[in-house]
Amino acid sequence: MPLPKSVVKITKDGVEYTSSVDRVNYTIRELTRAALRDVGKYICRRTRQQIKRRTGRLAKNIQYWVRKKEGDLQVGFKPGGFYGLFQELGAENIPKQGALYNTVKDNIKTIRDIEAQYLSAIEDEQRALALIDEGEYQGE
Repeated sequence: MPLPKSVVKITKDGVEYTSSVDRVNYTIRELTRAALRDVGKYICRRTRQQIKRRTGRLAKNIQYWVRKKEGDLQVGFKPGGFYGLFQELGAENIPKQGALYNTVKDNIKTIRDIEAQYLSAIEDEQRALALIDEGEYQGE
């Protein structure tokens, strides 16, 4: 989605009102999505390091999704890695490992730092526009 018009000008009784609400809303929404994208990349990378490997296929099937309408991040296993849930939650003969859960729990401070890096850019418009990337919002 391209950047909306910078301002809306309304003239009433000789006074000109300028509104940049649409532009600010767009910038905040896109900075939030960019922050979620980087958090998703980070969590996927760290989780891949913690997964027990036999064939390496499970680590390749970890992916993140940044949903535009809901404005949230989902990290999980692609359909090809359905057996990752057995390692994550445990099964009859497989002990619970919780690689995704433990990765997120252990890296809360880093996740907050990543989010703060993007959301602090709201103060400077040029820096905010440089951080916004219209690219891919779905993981590797």
